[in-house]
Amino acid sequence: MNKKILILSSSPRKNGNSDLLCDQFAKGALEAGHTVEKIRIAEKKIAYCTGCYVCQSGTCPQKDDTAEILKKMQEADVIVLATPVYFYTVCAQLKALFDRTVAIYPHLTDKHFYYIMTMADTNQEMFKGTLAALRGFLDCYEGSVESGMICALGVYQKGEVLETQAWEDAYQMGLKV
Repeated sequence: MNKKILILSSSPRKNGNSDLLCDQFAKGALEAGHTVEKIRIAEKKIAYCTGCYVCQSGTCPQKDDTAEILKKMQEADVIVLATPVYFYTVCAQLKALFDRTVAIYPHLTDKHFYYIMTMADTNQEMFKGTLAALRGFLDCYEGSVESGMICALGVYQKGEVLETQAWEDAYQMGLKV
């Protein structure tokens, strides 16, 4: 069955390690016959949530790119959340988007989520905070399922991920969606 896949690459570095893994995931998913769209959210204007809750009456008063992204998230069958690990959690760009999903809460349901995480540290334990943030977000949306993850360790300089097992794993995960 053809699935609609939305990849949200939050790396502020275009062609950074997590961004490259997104492309590799997309390559596999496209070869498997799925529809794939990748959004580099660092290139979008996403203001932080002000907690005004005006969005609960229909429209967020902030005029930025978030409404378009939220619509695509609702339309997708599969959402890939990709982030470099900064201070043992998701980067600010992704967190800002998470907070803005309050505008569609609780209507982001029944999705399959995949996580792509990269970090310079080589200790697997250091993914705990990032994974907790991703899973905490997912817990807010009924029927959503964690379907897979890639954790690339010891990658800091752009392109270092090309020489890791995560490179092949991302492709294979995309194929198996």
